[in-house]
Amino acid sequence: MKLDVHVLKVGASCLTITKTRAGRVSDRPEARHCLAKLSMPGLLALGLLATPASAQVIAAERSTAYENAVAAGYKALALCEGVVAAGRTEAQVEALELRGIYSEYQPLLPKLKATVDRRARSVLVSFPGDLPPRRADWAPGVGCVLSPIGATSRLWPAGTWQGQLPASADARPWPLGDAGISPRPTPALGATIDKAFDRSTYKGETVGVIVMRDGRVLGERYASGFGPFVANRTWSVAKSIAGTLVGIAVQEHGIDTTKPAQIPEWRVSGDPRRNITLDHLLRMSSGLHSDHYGNRTDAIYFGGTTVTEQAAGWPLEVKPGTRFRYANNDIMLAARAVRAAMNNDKRYSAWPQRLFAPLGMQHTTAGTDWQGNFILSSQVYTTARDLARLGQFWLQDGVWQGKRLLPAGWMRYMTTPSGPQPADGPGYGATMWLFGPKQGLPVGSYSAQGNRGQYVMVVPSRKLVIVRRGEDTANGRFDIARFTADVIRDLQ
Repeated sequence: MKLDVHVLKVGASCLTITKTRAGRVSDRPEARHCLAKLSMPGLLALGLLATPASAQVIAAERSTAYENAVAAGYKALALCEGVVAAGRTEAQVEALELRGIYSEYQPLLPKLKATVDRRARSVLVSFPGDLPPRRADWAPGVGCVLSPIGATSRLWPAGTWQGQLPASADARPWPLGDAGISPRPTPALGATIDKAFDRSTYKGETVGVIVMRDGRVLGERYASGFGPFVANRTWSVAKSIAGTLVGIAVQEHGIDTTKPAQIPEWRVSGDPRRNITLDHLLRMSSGLHSDHYGNRTDAIYFGGTTVTEQAAGWPLEVKPGTRFRYANNDIMLAARAVRAAMNNDKRYSAWPQRLFAPLGMQHTTAGTDWQGNFILSSQVYTTARDLARLGQFWLQDGVWQGKRLLPAGWMRYMTTPSGPQPADGPGYGATMWLFGPKQGLPVGSYSAQGNRGQYVMVVPSRKLVIVRRGEDTANGRFDIARFTADVIRDLQ
């Protein structure tokens, strides 16, 4: 059959789409990929919206089997962590975590039937086609693990721990435990914290806030359905947790960040990626290509593809150390390098607990893919209190209860810019965002931050740690710099 070839300029890219003489869209993958990115005017220009039949074809092409499978994985993981692990209701998760998500998956979610089995600690989500439902299973220490598309059974051991979910309060005194916390904010600080929840002053959908000065909790508040022991996803706050964990690996295993990262998939003779260092990965300057700023990495996060299958597969685009490009893959590869350097999977699986256990972060889990690779670019689930403990640990230069857990100077390394920087906004260290007078904050302020409004802001000059948890959508992001400035004002 003869084909018409149409070329449409979208942004800076020329995309080629094929259409048969009969008006049907080509089944070629590149055609479907381009079609998914076209605007309505672009589709009209191609004549692809000329008839109702064409519109039906477009809808079918956009809702591919793979998109449905990934959407089902998104829903399975969110329900597993929100309902099974955190003890919330399905309706609450539907209203927050499953609202305002990526546009290609959002319209698919209501059509995907979920079955939540709290006793088995498992979630199944069916999707169109002849493959079995997507599944997410909770396991001790790692939280919910998503199986790959097509899996028919649990691929991650369930373990024998059958304790309460979510875990209850720790009876030890704060900060190791939860005893002795009695926030008494001043009227001014209390009013500012309240405004964080009004959706207009600082924008966004706030679900938790903690303000802590010199290790003491001054203010704490949660939205309905949340609380001090209800964990939710950190998104990219996990990157700063990854940077901290690398510091522990440096301390305990003598890993050198200035040397090439030990990525087994790059050890083939002649592979130019062998020159990428661990420092390059931590500073988002690997030079690796990615198909989207920040990568999105949907295949790993929600598709059940493993870190080693995808993250290690991207080619070089520019010389390492010459460009800042925020990338999920860089952090997943940093964790991959640590796994290879340890060369001991039992030790690697216990790696996050080298940080979480000493700090009393008992409501925190670091998620993995189904082959045990930590997804430390995003998939950590934790509470506001556990993040407050972590922020205080950073403020104390990696010392906790009198014991140094991070190498001397590691926090300075994480919070010092080196090499290429973001074009605008805050600067970037080694997995930490750098704030200061340009953002209306004191010199030396820094923050871990993640999608949907997750923030751990540290202001060393004020001995201040601020945690804000959110479920923001693209229409309104929380203004953490302004909120922090107002808290500093209130505490003068």
